[in-house]
Amino acid sequence: MLNPPNSLSLLRAPLAFLFLSESVLLRIIAVSCAMLTDCIDGYLARRYAYTSRLGAVLDPMMDKFFVFFVLIVFAVEHRLQPWQAILMISRDLFLCIFALYLAIRGAWKSYRCRAVRWGKVTTAMQFGIIVLHTFNYAPPSFVYWAFALVGLLVFIELVKRSGASLA
Repeated sequence: MLNPPNSLSLLRAPLAFLFLSESVLLRIIAVSCAMLTDCIDGYLARRYAYTSRLGAVLDPMMDKFFVFFVLIVFAVEHRLQPWQAILMISRDLFLCIFALYLAIRGAWKSYRCRAVRWGKVTTAMQFGIIVLHTFNYAPPSFVYWAFALVGLLVFIELVKRSGASLA
């Protein structure tokens, strides 16, 4: 169902393509619009009861597409080292591990996809690092390692929410 929040989520895909331009202004406009649409789509979905299973999947998928696309552009431009990009997407690696965990337990179909607090923190961190790199500022190494820590916190939050233990 294509409702206003889902339409806003879909806008993040074409915004990512603005990073193919080397214009700092276009890139800042793209990341600002991506952050804005990410905030507004969630607000609209909750405020006006536009929540849907499609929206629960589409919103984070478009965030990931935007971030992954931009990280690839930065890596090609040598603004970002591969290890930095991998750490920045470590939350998504933990999500894959969680999906595997659900599949092994046979709980995949019954699991209800919802945003988690630490996932939102990761997305905000990713957008912040993208802005810094757009302005040719490379943060210190420990900032990238923080992504791994927050990714682990996402995994722990998901396991706790699923009502299971890792044991």
